[in-house]
Amino acid sequence: MLSKNEIERIERYISGIADKNDIFFVEALFSEGHENTCLCNNLEKDWESDLQKTIPIGTDLDRMLDRVHHIIRSKENQKQKLFFNRLTYIFSKVAAVLLLPLIIAVGFTLSYMGKLSNTIAERSVNSVIHAPMGSRVSFNLPDGTVGWLNSGSHLTYSFPFVGNRKVVLDGEAWFDVNHSEKSPFEIYAGKSMIKVLGTSFNVSAYSELQYIEVVLKQGKVEFYPGNAYRKVVMEPSQKLVFSNGKMDINSTDPSKYQAWTDGKLVFRGDNMAEVAGRIERWYNIKVVLADLDLEKFSFRATFEDDSLEEVLRLLSMTSPIRYKIAPRVMNSDGTFEKVIVTLYKRATNISINH
Repeated sequence: MLSKNEIERIERYISGIADKNDIFFVEALFSEGHENTCLCNNLEKDWESDLQKTIPIGTDLDRMLDRVHHIIRSKENQKQKLFFNRLTYIFSKVAAVLLLPLIIAVGFTLSYMGKLSNTIAERSVNSVIHAPMGSRVSFNLPDGTVGWLNSGSHLTYSFPFVGNRKVVLDGEAWFDVNHSEKSPFEIYAGKSMIKVLGTSFNVSAYSELQYIEVVLKQGKVEFYPGNAYRKVVMEPSQKLVFSNGKMDINSTDPSKYQAWTDGKLVFRGDNMAEVAGRIERWYNIKVVLADLDLEKFSFRATFEDDSLEEVLRLLSMTSPIRYKIAPRVMNSDGTFEKVIVTLYKRATNISINH
């Protein structure tokens, strides 16, 4: 039977506050744990005892699991890899059936584990999901929320996440948010914030464009504009655009703004400036509008798996424009510049009858 002193040494080891003597004792004990009949019997008794106990009412298992997840991720980022590699090596020698009893024996009860974890100072660990230019990336967040990141976008979130569902977006993303009454899902884009409980919607918030666009497919969204205390509640099939301190809300077809997640490039009466920007991110190129009058033109089409040349050819067929594709230029370091596409206004021939 383990003595009280031995149990306290194991607790200090697990909590990360053990001294050299404690570390030596615990590592020596568990390195031969599968051969230590007394230790095995003790763990088995504790395991059977704890199985008969009732989990205290009010124990937040989701929160506890999230905290354990956070602790593990935090430890992985510390400069103590050697310590934990040694711990993993020692524990691997103990039979798998003893691992769970060991945790329970140290904690005695889930209630005690919760109190112990509350004493550990939490440090935020950031995770970043990145979609390179010209690509789309799917994601699955710890709370069950899923979605897609569009070309050139970044999504940042921190652990623990389940009880603190906050993300930072730079770029475009489609979200299918997992519903949770206790914990709203918050998206920070620039100085603005979008709050939801469970819904499907698209957000476009590229920092270099200095505007935010939100398109709601289903559910409800609360939009909090930057430097303002009021909020705007959106309904399904609405599009909100916030730019230069001004806000516009209009009805729209959400499927147009979801099409990119299926690999489709869809334009529905979009002006040429917006078309150029979306083509830039889609094909990872640079588009230059040589004539300002081009911004007045609108374009309507759907592309799927079409090449850049095919898109430009159809643009020139349906709009009074012509284009020029400049070859890629090699830099001194061996890298290449982006392909540059220049769009010009095509001259219109007008015949006058005398």
